[in-house]
Amino acid sequence: MTRLIDFLAQIVNGIHDLIVAMAKSRGLTLTDKDLHFWIVGGIGIVLYAVTNVVFKRLARLSIEIISFIYTFTVLVVIVFALEIEQKITHRGDMEFQDIVFGLWGFILMFALYLAIVLIVMAVGKLIKKRKKR
Repeated sequence: MTRLIDFLAQIVNGIHDLIVAMAKSRGLTLTDKDLHFWIVGGIGIVLYAVTNVVFKRLARLSIEIISFIYTFTVLVVIVFALEIEQKITHRGDMEFQDIVFGLWGFILMFALYLAIVLIVMAVGKLIKKRKKR
């Protein structure tokens, strides 16, 4: 896990250095705060535009899909935060497998929830059919 975070940090730092060099070559004197403002703002608005289009289409199918995606996204942030916290406090091991297992736990529990909902819906339809007869 530490190697993965180090690898990702190297990529982000490389992109950061490239942006700083490009800004300097154009005579711009951007502070770190300026870079965060423009880069994160730009990434955010592009991500919003894509997400908005995708979620509008998904909402036509089912709001449950959006709820699942949102929940999964929040859980990804939470499990990464838990692993980073373990690294900082030295209370447990920071491992990528912990993240994978935690997310698999949610996926399997969600599948169980979905199976129960589908069974309840099927039983409800059977009861309605029998009442019509």
